[in-house]
Amino acid sequence: MSENPNSNLGALLTETRNPASTKIDTLSTEEMLRVFNDEDAKIAGAVAAEIPNIARAVDAVSERFERGGRLFYTGAGTSGRLGVLDASECPPTFSVPRELVVGIMAGGDIALRTAVEGAEDSLELGVSELAAVGFGKVVDGVCVDTLVGIAASGRTPYVLGAMEFAKQKGALVIGLSCVPGSLVAQAAEIAITPASGPEVITGSTRMKAGTATKLALNMLSTGVMVRTGYVYGNLMVNVQTTNEKLVDRAERIIVDATGCSRARAAELLQAAGTVKVAIVMEKLGLSREAAEQKLAANKGHLRKTLGE
Repeated sequence: MSENPNSNLGALLTETRNPASTKIDTLSTEEMLRVFNDEDAKIAGAVAAEIPNIARAVDAVSERFERGGRLFYTGAGTSGRLGVLDASECPPTFSVPRELVVGIMAGGDIALRTAVEGAEDSLELGVSELAAVGFGKVVDGVCVDTLVGIAASGRTPYVLGAMEFAKQKGALVIGLSCVPGSLVAQAAEIAITPASGPEVITGSTRMKAGTATKLALNMLSTGVMVRTGYVYGNLMVNVQTTNEKLVDRAERIIVDATGCSRARAAELLQAAGTVKVAIVMEKLGLSREAAEQKLAANKGHLRKTLGE
């Protein structure tokens, strides 16, 4: 790496002072909060500008999922926590295995609550922690895994080390940062760079940059799940029925998807075991076994299974 990632940190967009908040400590509470809100309102536009790059990432990750690939996030501090959060929400939302979307935090899970000093500054730790989770799945001689390196500043050594390791494995490497032209963007095959601008509190990237990162990750993971058949219309048809609220939601999804009565939806869910199978049973008049076989033949894509 030719450039020292620690050089000239003060020049980074995320580290510069925001003229709108230079006297924020002198404002009334309402005025202070309006400054926060006004700055937050700019973030949706910054993310919107990156939709073409997010779309490229969604399509590329989806194609790898179809071949058995997995999605990994790696980051430090707020960036790492947001990656872990997004990964942890995929299994309950889309009923996917925990191994499909994996979040890796610099310093391990303890760093989710307690800062691990120096973890983000280690290139080697970024490599070892990614290697430790078995990154680099190969199918038919090709690596089908994807790594998203997340760093608001775009220069975190831990993330850059992991990205270089992933590139050596032949994986798809995506960079998510908030500084255009950053080292993370340069290291990525696909760079997603919402320019969130100077923070209200100088350098506090858990604020605007954190919001931009969360929005981009929401779009990336949810977009991939839509593309790979985990959503039907806007219905969460892969939802896990692990509590009363989710059973209720599952029954309402079956009603919405098939037009059947709520009582019939409850019967179908009981008989089918899953929302998707219940919908196929009702719409195609199949037994549970036949519905499961038809879904499996279409790799779980409900719309393809229904011939729609």
